Amino acid sequence: MNKKRTLSLLLAAFSIGAFAQETAEADIQIKPVIKMSFLDSVKSGFVRHEEMRCIDSLWMKELANNDLFEDMQEDIERLNPDDDVTFDLSTELLQQRLKEMDAKSPFNIEYSKGLENIIKSYLKNRPKGFERLMAISQYYFPMFEEHLAKYDVPIEIKYLAVIESALNPRAKSRVGATGLWQFMYPTGKQYNLEVNSYVDERCDPLKATEAACQYLSSLYNIFGDWDLVLASYNAGPGNVTKAIRRSNGHKNYWNIRKNLPRETQGYVPAFLATMYIYEYGKEHGIKPRQASMTYFETDTVMVKRKMSFKQVADLLDVPVEELQFLNPIYKLDVIPYVAEEPHYLRLPKDKVGLFTSNETAIYAYVDYEDLKRERPYFVDEGDKEALATIGKTTKVKTKYHTVKRGDVLGKIADKYNVSITDLRKWNKIKGNTIYAGQKLKINETIIVNIPQETAVAAKPKKAAKPEVKKEAEPEVAEANTDEETAVAVADADTEEAEEVKPVVVAKETKRSKSVNYEEERLYIVQKGDSLFSIARKHPGVTVENLKDWNKLKGENIQPGMKLKVNSAVN
Repeated sequence: MNKKRTLSLLLAAFSIGAFAQETAEADIQIKPVIKMSFLDSVKSGFVRHEEMRCIDSLWMKELANNDLFEDMQEDIERLNPDDDVTFDLSTELLQQRLKEMDAKSPFNIEYSKGLENIIKSYLKNRPKGFERLMAISQYYFPMFEEHLAKYDVPIEIKYLAVIESALNPRAKSRVGATGLWQFMYPTGKQYNLEVNSYVDERCDPLKATEAACQYLSSLYNIFGDWDLVLASYNAGPGNVTKAIRRSNGHKNYWNIRKNLPRETQGYVPAFLATMYIYEYGKEHGIKPRQASMTYFETDTVMVKRKMSFKQVADLLDVPVEELQFLNPIYKLDVIPYVAEEPHYLRLPKDKVGLFTSNETAIYAYVDYEDLKRERPYFVDEGDKEALATIGKTTKVKTKYHTVKRGDVLGKIADKYNVSITDLRKWNKIKGNTIYAGQKLKINETIIVNIPQETAVAAKPKKAAKPEVKKEAEPEVAEANTDEETAVAVADADTEEAEEVKPVVVAKETKRSKSVNYEEERLYIVQKGDSLFSIARKHPGVTVENLKDWNKLKGENIQPGMKLKVNSAVN
């Protein structure tokens, strides 16, 4: 009985162990091997920092918003300081606050009915707009204040950028003024702000602010009054001096305002009204939200390769929109590389650390991406001759593009790596007008092997049969070049000669010479050849000679024809 019990227990234990093993095996799942892309393999080896920061998406949207700039420009043009505005702000309280501001500022901040109307209009119609502007100001104002202090320009001038661009570094007016400080092209060049196909330094917050400080300082040296400096910044020094003359020499802004251009008449009141709202915004219920980042929380790194924002975004996990905001200087979202002109990429400080720690891997990825770019083939006459020596030639391959709605010549030319001029030439287009459904011819030059029939045609029909001498003459063998000897030996091996003797070498050498002799007097016509061009290639041969030797009535020849180029060829 005990034996039966023991046996039963052993069987039960064995069954439980086997079941547990099967269950464990069932739990183990073999995960498929996922093939990594080159980008993922590069990023997997990055040395990363513990704290990673990214601008909040809503904050990013505020920074890149263009509506504020358009609203600000509209207000300056539309608002008339002489139009009364109703708003719950007593004149006595406003006068008191303006007096307090005047005591702390070099500007002449005096109460006037026109200034009161502008302040009330902003408070009534633009409170939300100023909340957004104040939030963006937290990013730029610390940098502005640093540069203004460097040039002894009043700190209040920082509000000028609010009036000019609504703090949008890529803002562009209808007349072409660009950037935070709205520099026109000539003024920007005067202060060394470079503008080219890749870069517009008027959009660079740092360089443009430096230039603005220099320009404002020079205007103050002319007028000696900051109100007139503001007016001349908007209208130009010439218009301000004309207004002074027309006002019998008065130099107070409010005394010459009626003789200034219409837009400038509301420009200084708009500046002073903006200053008031920034100073007393909280008292009017304007509460900006806290900025996620300031200008000083970013840094730059010099790039050593041409790279796009998309490549940087993929590598560093930074949104392209953030890179556009931090680097408004680059017009095409591409950072160029020029050896003698350094270009910089601005990033959040933690991303700068990530970039500098992994520069080698980053540039390797950029080089890898560049190698994938298709490059055009450009073949000149010299290249054609070189290609012919290796059995290659060029061929024009024609393809067709069906024009779709929205297509333009420039877009199609970029797609096929051709020029707009060539597109017009191939399709006989005079202007830029194309139509949906129209088929455009695209010619592409490619390198191909020389056709077999052409290669065969280049060989003579019959080779002279030299006499086989019983004994090879030493002089002949010594006269042969190494190349001829190698060819002869190869021919002898192909024909399976019983014995490789000097006599055979001499025989094959003579046959090779005979072929060369005949090839020098026969010419295979190529595409684009004419009798005149062929005659020029053979000194002493004229067009008439070619006609006579080849029994040609006219000058019409076709590619592939064999022409005698010497009277000795029969």
